[in-house]
Order: sequence, then structure tokens, then C-alpha cells
Amino acid sequence: MDLQQLFIHDTTFSFGLEIVLRCMLMYLLIIVFLRLTGKRGIRQLSIFEVAILLALGSISGDPMFDADIPILQALLVMSVVIVMYRLTTFLMMKYQPFEDLIEGKALYIVEDGMLVLDQIRHGKMSHDEFFAEMRQQGVEHLGQVRVALLESDGKLSLLFYPNHEVRYGLALFPKAIQPLHKVHANVQYACTHCGFVSTLSVLHSPCLRCGCTIWSEAINPIRVT
Repeated sequence: MDLQQLFIHDTTFSFGLEIVLRCMLMYLLIIVFLRLTGKRGIRQLSIFEVAILLALGSISGDPMFDADIPILQALLVMSVVIVMYRLTTFLMMKYQPFEDLIEGKALYIVEDGMLVLDQIRHGKMSHDEFFAEMRQQGVEHLGQVRVALLESDGKLSLLFYPNHEVRYGLALFPKAIQPLHKVHANVQYACTHCGFVSTLSVLHSPCLRCGCTIWSEAINPIRVT
């Protein structure tokens, strides 16, 4: 293997300096864009803004090392993207339907300790991913949660019941969800599909809310904060 061909090829000293200059200029242009967005970190960027940032990364990549692409072309493309971004954000602030179209709406995932059926039926949520996110925020069962809202940026917002109002709910930890072999009187059971809680007289009774026949014993521990 020719190491000189691998690492240097036909790169001259002058072109190496040009690459350094190109990288510095593209880096500064990206910083300018981030300042124009008014954001302090990537966690504050919406899905729309992350897409714009990735596009700018692609735009700035080739001019860093391709001698056939002048900096002026990259600057023009990035300027147009930034202007379009500012225009889009202005329209989003002025017209709510336009913002909903670009970034989507926040979705109610849990209300009154139960999963929202519309979101389940339309496949807008995954039980496993959603439950994992709730567990990471210290939720042991759905009976602790008054409202769970999936924000347009993918973050999960939770409103909890005060401890004296915590009710029976579907457990979120796998070991707490055990298959039933028989049911007992005066014991609360939770539907594993929607979180509806009820007593049962028959093992595979259909859920009155969603029709599911798979149940787990409900639990009601209060939150530990």
C-alpha cells in the first residue's frame, strides 16, 4: 500500500492551507446560523430546526475540501436557507395552522391515568417507547399520572396526581406485569392495552373501554420524590 497516495495524493501545501481557510469560514457560517435561531443548545431545537441544521451541514461540507466549489456559492445557498428559515418562523408565530403543519401538534397520551385510545388506534405511539420514557421520569404506574403530553419536539410533559389522589393503575415495569391465571374478588385489574382499571369476575373479560382481554393486577403506590 502506498501511504503517500493514501494520505497525501496530489494535495499541495497551498491547497492544504486553502482547506483550512474553507473549514474556518464554513464553521463561522454555521455559528452565525445558530445565533440567528436564538437557541442555546441542540435540545432546544425543534424537529424542523434540526432538519435545517442538517441541511446546512451538508451544504457546508463539500466547500470545505472541494476546490471546484467556490465559497461564494456556499454562502449564497446558506443565505437563502437562513432567509427561508426566518420567514418560516415568522409565519409559524403569526399563523397557528401553519405552525401545526410544520412542527405538528402536541398529543395527549394519558388522561386520568389511562392511555388515550385515539392515539393508540392511529399508531401514533408505541407502548414500549412511551412506557420507557415515563419510567425514566420516575413513573411506576399510570395511576400516578393525570396528564401526559407528547410535545411537538418529542419531549414528554407529565402532570401528576397529588399523593392523596393517586389511584390504581397499569404498572409500567415489566416484572410488575404478570399474566393472570385466576381472578379474585375485590382486586383491581388494569387493561394492558389502554390502562382501564376494573374488578373482574371472569379471567378473560373484555375491557369495557377498548375490548382487550389481557389484564394485569393494578397497583397504587404513591410517587417517591
